[in-house]
Amino acid sequence: MAKQDRAIRTRQTILSAAAKVFEQRGYQAATISEILSEAGVTKGALYFHFESKDDLAQGVLAEQDQRLVVPRRPCRTQELVDVVMLHAHRLQTDPMVRAGVRLSLDQQAHELDRSGPFLRWVQVVDQLLHGAQQQGELLPHVSPTETAEVLVGSFAGVQAMSQAVSDYQDLPDRVCALLRHVLPTVVLSSVLASIDLSRTRGAAVLASLDAASAQQPPVPPEQRTVPGQPPSSEPLERQPVG
Repeated sequence: MAKQDRAIRTRQTILSAAAKVFEQRGYQAATISEILSEAGVTKGALYFHFESKDDLAQGVLAEQDQRLVVPRRPCRTQELVDVVMLHAHRLQTDPMVRAGVRLSLDQQAHELDRSGPFLRWVQVVDQLLHGAQQQGELLPHVSPTETAEVLVGSFAGVQAMSQAVSDYQDLPDRVCALLRHVLPTVVLSSVLASIDLSRTRGAAVLASLDAASAQQPPVPPEQRTVPGQPPSSEPLERQPVG
């Protein structure tokens, strides 16, 4: 199991290095050599976990999926706000999330399929809005799927503007403004009166998640897996596929 633990750590080291390079250089300009240098691993170790630069980029993009979960709330609209505000906060504090967003919005990355994060965001928001609708929190005319697509598209634009103007420093304020404009056309006013839309909401949600995580027992090594890989140790060297 020590070898499996090492493989897990190596994979995360490579992903973190790739995230840093992709964020700084963009997809097109980034090279495997730069990522290897940043990660400090062998070429064989990298190609054991990732077959190509595209595979690395998809790994970084997929990391956002693990950061879209918040505690279940009695009010599903608050849960939706928490997901959005948590993401905004992590864009300011988490290099992996910043790299994923940089890749998602990188229009020069012609060879990279960037649709995944947008489709997954729409799915998450759609599910939350359907839950809110079932609980009677939404206005009668609202189509959850249509609203999810509008909200995700608007959120992406706000992120891009914030990055260009302030390197994400004003993102919580911009996201709060977006929600204040959109939610009244979607959610009953009686529900909105109880929603926390403060700019510090994302930080508060992250703090509660970290506190809950600290109370959880560690996962035994035999129950850990490397996503997308069998539970085995990496070889010393492996040539790239293709």
